[in-house]
Amino acid sequence: MNPICVSVIIPAYNASATLAQALEALSKQNCFQPFEVIVVDDGSVDNTADIVRSFTSVKYVRQENAGPASARNHGAQFARGEFLAFTDSDCIPHEDWISQLMAGFGQTQVGVVSGSYGIANPDSWLARCIFKEILWRHTHLMPDFPNSFGSYNFCVRKNVFDKVGGFNTAYRTASGEDNDLSYKITSSGWRIYFERKALVDHYHPTQVVKYLKEQFRHGFWRVKMYKDHPRMIKGDGYTYWKDIIEIPLAGCVLLCGLAGLSILLILLLFEIISAFIVTRCFFDGIFFSFLLLGRAFARMIGFSTGILSLLHQKVLKILQ
Repeated sequence: MNPICVSVIIPAYNASATLAQALEALSKQNCFQPFEVIVVDDGSVDNTADIVRSFTSVKYVRQENAGPASARNHGAQFARGEFLAFTDSDCIPHEDWISQLMAGFGQTQVGVVSGSYGIANPDSWLARCIFKEILWRHTHLMPDFPNSFGSYNFCVRKNVFDKVGGFNTAYRTASGEDNDLSYKITSSGWRIYFERKALVDHYHPTQVVKYLKEQFRHGFWRVKMYKDHPRMIKGDGYTYWKDIIEIPLAGCVLLCGLAGLSILLILLLFEIISAFIVTRCFFDGIFFSFLLLGRAFARMIGFSTGILSLLHQKVLKILQ
C-alpha cells in the first residue's frame, strides 16, 4: 500500500447543506498522489456526522466547538501525509484540485501553494458580485508569489505547518487566522506560490445582513492581526488601495457630523468606481456600490470595536 502523500483537512460546523458535495468532489479527484480526507466536526448539532460517515473512506474526527482554526489544527494531528491540503465544507474542489496544488511545489523554496475560487451559486445576485470582486483581485492584484493565502484553498508542507505552530486558535471565528499563518510562514523564509488553476467552487454569501456581519468580524479581528504583525498594516497581495483608505474615511463620516457628508460622497464615489470596474455591469455596479459602502462601515465599526476590546484587556491587566 502506497504511503499517504496528501492529507485533505476540512473543518465542518453544521455543514449538512454543502458537505456532501465537497466530499463527493474529493472522491473524484484525478490525482496520482495517494491522499486521505479528514473531516473535523467542530461541535455540529445537525447531521454533519451522518453525512461524513456515509463516505466510508473519509476519516471523521469530532471536537467541542472551538472554531475553524482549532479544527484544522486538530485534523493535522491525525494527518499521515507529507502535505496538508485545506478547504472548507462549503467549497467544491475541481477534479484536478489536488494535482494543481501539488504541481506548484516544484518552485524553489515553496512551502505553500494556494489556489483561487470558482462560484457554486451563480444564481444569486449578491454571490455573483462578491465572486466578481474576488476574481478581479486574484487576476489584477495577486502576484505569483504573494505573502498571504486563504484557508479555503491551500496546501502546505506538514513540517512547515508544524514548525510555525499551525493556526492561531485565538482566532475563534473564520477571520484573520489564515493571514496570521501566512505571515508566520513567510517570516520563516518559505515562499507562497499562487496557482490560479487550483480551483474550488464556493457558496458565496446570498444575504446582505449576513455578509455585513462577516465584514464586521473581519474588521474586529484585523486589530489582533495588525498587533501581532504590524508590518502588514500596509496590506498584502490581496489588498486594494481602496481597502486602506475606506475605513478611516467611514470613521470620519461618523465623527464629522454634517461635514462628514462630503467625505461620504467621496467614499461613495470610490465605491462606485470600484464596483463598476469589478462587475462591468450597470445594474450589478449600482447594487454593489452601496454594498461596498455598507461593507466599509461594517469593517470600520468592527475595527473600532476590536481596538476598544484590546484597550479593555490592557486596562484589566494593569488593574490586576
